[in-house]
Amino acid sequence: MSESDFDPRQAAILLSAQQAFATYGFRKTSMDDIARGAGMSRPALYLHYRNKDDIYRALVEYYYAHAVQEVAAALEGEGSVSDLLAAAFEAQGGEVARIMLTSPHGMEILDAGTDTAGDLVKAGEGRLSVVYALWLSRAAEAGQVRLTGPAEEVAVMLTTVLKGIKCVVPDYPTYRARVAQFAALAGAGLTA
Repeated sequence: MSESDFDPRQAAILLSAQQAFATYGFRKTSMDDIARGAGMSRPALYLHYRNKDDIYRALVEYYYAHAVQEVAAALEGEGSVSDLLAAAFEAQGGEVARIMLTSPHGMEILDAGTDTAGDLVKAGEGRLSVVYALWLSRAAEAGQVRLTGPAEEVAVMLTTVLKGIKCVVPDYPTYRARVAQFAALAGAGLTA
């Protein structure tokens, strides 16, 4: 599913849900909260989504569709390997990382992803890994990077570490600092 698969009404619902989850937490957010934030009635909301879990799943799909596009674009930019990785990592976390790590309900929102949309998270992480693997393969062929194993395995390592950082940091500034540090470290290790 790509960003263009969401009509403006669905986008309004997802934005409202994202804000409500950050404000109230996943468990305490109601369909009324989401409908109100989207500027519609609760019955109108049910015309688009069956329940809060469906909305959360759509939000996860939207996040990964956006992240895949943004990471691919960042890796096509100019700069050193570290610079490209820093831009890609920043794009991968995006606004969602900021929202989750500044919300008092961030860990609950992350846990809801595992419980409610674990299959979509796994598929999305896989799609991100493919983007990194393709870039790594092209960069290795061009002599820009030196791989320590198959591009696919290195790519999985990148996405796994990024996901891990998000799960253990105490706040958003620490997340950004550690992601930048990881980009510099990975870039230095990969640079041919």
